[in-house]
Amino acid sequence: MNRIAAAVLIAFSATGAVFAQEAAPVAAVQAPAYNLKADVERVMKEFDVPGIAIAVVKDGKVLAAQGFGVRKRGEPAPVDGKTIFEIASNSKAFTAAALGMLVDQGKLSWDDPVIKHLPDFRMYDAYVTAEMTVRDLLTHRSGLGLGAGDLMWWPTTNFTTDEIIHNLRYIKPATSFRSSYAYDNLLYIVAGKIIAAKSGKSWGETMHEWILKPVGMTNTTTSLDENAKFANVSAPHSKINGKAVPVKPMPVANAVGAVGINTNAEDIARWMQVLLDNGKLGQDKRLWSDKQAREMWTAQTPMTINTPRPPLAATKPNFYAYGLGFQLRDYQGKLVAMHGGALQGFYTRVMLVPEAKLGIAIFTNAESGPSLSALQYRLLDQYLGVAPTDWIGRIAEMDREMQAKEAARVKGEASSRASSSKPSLPLASYEGEYEDVWYGKASIKRVNNKLVLSFAKTPDLTGEMEHFQHDTFIVRWKERNFNADAYITFSLDHDGSIERVRMKPVSTETDFSYDFQDLLFVPVKKKEK
Repeated sequence: MNRIAAAVLIAFSATGAVFAQEAAPVAAVQAPAYNLKADVERVMKEFDVPGIAIAVVKDGKVLAAQGFGVRKRGEPAPVDGKTIFEIASNSKAFTAAALGMLVDQGKLSWDDPVIKHLPDFRMYDAYVTAEMTVRDLLTHRSGLGLGAGDLMWWPTTNFTTDEIIHNLRYIKPATSFRSSYAYDNLLYIVAGKIIAAKSGKSWGETMHEWILKPVGMTNTTTSLDENAKFANVSAPHSKINGKAVPVKPMPVANAVGAVGINTNAEDIARWMQVLLDNGKLGQDKRLWSDKQAREMWTAQTPMTINTPRPPLAATKPNFYAYGLGFQLRDYQGKLVAMHGGALQGFYTRVMLVPEAKLGIAIFTNAESGPSLSALQYRLLDQYLGVAPTDWIGRIAEMDREMQAKEAARVKGEASSRASSSKPSLPLASYEGEYEDVWYGKASIKRVNNKLVLSFAKTPDLTGEMEHFQHDTFIVRWKERNFNADAYITFSLDHDGSIERVRMKPVSTETDFSYDFQDLLFVPVKKKEK
């Protein structure tokens, strides 16, 4: 998912001292020939999105930094250019930029071993521990599986950042080191830790001093606690029973290197201008060098190119790779450096087309990837001068088809189960404490004659278990906005006792950060024996 343009005078020394003048207000002038409002309102209606903010910069000018819809469904307060959204993984670009600044300062090299800067860092494999570089932390080629270990921070947990980093050593790799791409968040948390260690301040303090203040991002925060200082903040919305409704925010203070930035259309416009100018601020000041700008937008890890369905054939890239904090691809013959972000209740996307000096950011207070894609291609076509295609209609139709197909698949699994089967054991035998090597403990208790599963370090990850078939149950989480119900399957030992417990999401549409499939719970009593 993805997210420009007053000149700000600063002075930045090699020691990291940063000074800034007050940011000039963003003066946005929308091109009169294009009705942005009509497209955005159509997307909000088609994909059930309560509010959207858009920022567009082109040739050094801000064409749009504005909002549409409402901050919170059921309340009148509108989204505008100053409304703060959680931009989640679009924070990774900020982490990459800060590391580039450290490289410019001579405090580290991209190809330094991580253990040079964090001596206690460990991966599951000793060779990977020794060979993992700072560059590797940002390029999704560590061998970890998709979203591996995310349950240590998503949804909100009681793990500390240091505990998350420590537990990396217990997560088994899915592939060999540097052999393939698989998106992860945990290693960006490690990268954030390196930034804090080298700057002598927290990741958030460093972001404010090194980037946010110099760029003039005065309404951008690095925590939900900071958001409380502002009145103009969007509420998150998730689907419950098929409709987007307001839900509580999801604090992720232990994962800030991966997902910590909250910002608005006006501030992200300033940020995109700095990125498009390769780190420059004004005529003779810069945050990072041209060399580091090239590093961030140089392909590091190849990514698989999938063939889209015929209605989206024109969106297929000729190359697709991950750089440092950015996905890299082509569209209409031009490089696009982009990223997406997803947290509970917020999906966002930022796209930069350096050759066209174009930056586009889309913030939504809902969980609809198709809405972002529809606006992504519509806005790229508009500002690149490409003949328009009805991407909104095409993607909406495909989204409806995919949702219907997934609903039919889940219904089919339910109808084909052995409905007359019974659990092998009395319900009381499933009660107890279970432990996974990297997550820790979960417990199963009977409440009103129903089994209830609770994750020890994740207060909201609690739900009733209903029997599915044989020794498999489905956990229905009490927080229905998670949309992450999961199968839980018990395997028995030769003596009829429970040997291990595995989980996996019921729906293929469940966010990959609910990495239930990576857990292997064993009964604590059996482990103690």
